[in-house]
Amino acid sequence: LTLAVPVGPIALICIHRTVSDGRLHGILSGMGVATSDSFYAAITVLGLTFISGVIISQQYLFRFLAGIVLILVGIRIFMSVPLCVSIKTVHETYLKDYLSMVAIAIANPLTLIFFLIMLPGFGIVIDCTSFVSAAEFVAGVFFGSTVWWIILCGAIGSVRTHLGGETLRLINRVSGLLISCCGAGMLIL
Repeated sequence: LTLAVPVGPIALICIHRTVSDGRLHGILSGMGVATSDSFYAAITVLGLTFISGVIISQQYLFRFLAGIVLILVGIRIFMSVPLCVSIKTVHETYLKDYLSMVAIAIANPLTLIFFLIMLPGFGIVIDCTSFVSAAEFVAGVFFGSTVWWIILCGAIGSVRTHLGGETLRLINRVSGLLISCCGAGMLIL
C-alpha cells in the first residue's frame, strides 16, 4: 500500500480510465501497475543485482522514455472530450489497458529505487531472503496493490455516473496537466 496509494501520474491515468471508461478499465489498468510493482519487488527481493544495476544505470533512458510517454498521455487526456459529451463510445480493450499500464509503470525506475530504499526500513534483509519468503513478499506486493486499485477504481466507478460534463472536462484538464507536468519533471530531473 505504501507504493500504490500515493497519487502520481500513473494513478491519475488509472483514475481517468475509470471515470471515462468504467471501473473495470481502471481496475485492469491498476493491475498492470501492480504487475510492474511486483516485477520490481521481485528484482529487489531476489537480489538480482545485475538486472537492478542495469536498470539503475540506464535510469535516465527509462526516465526519458517514461517522461515522453507521460507528456503524450497527459496531452491526450487534457484534449479529450468527456464521454458524456462525446459521441464516441468506443473504449480501449481491457488487455490494452492492462498492457499499457505495465509498460508505463515498468519504465519508471523510481519504483525499483523505492524498493531498494524502503525494504531495509521494513526489516527485510535481501541477502538472506529465502525463495519462499521472497515469493510471499512479491505476492503481497501484487495482491496489496491490486486490492488498492479495486477499492479506488470501484469507489470512483460508483460515482462516475453522477459527474456532469463540465466536471468531467475539469477532471480531464487538471489530470492531463498534472500528468504532463510529471512527465516534464522526469525529463528535467
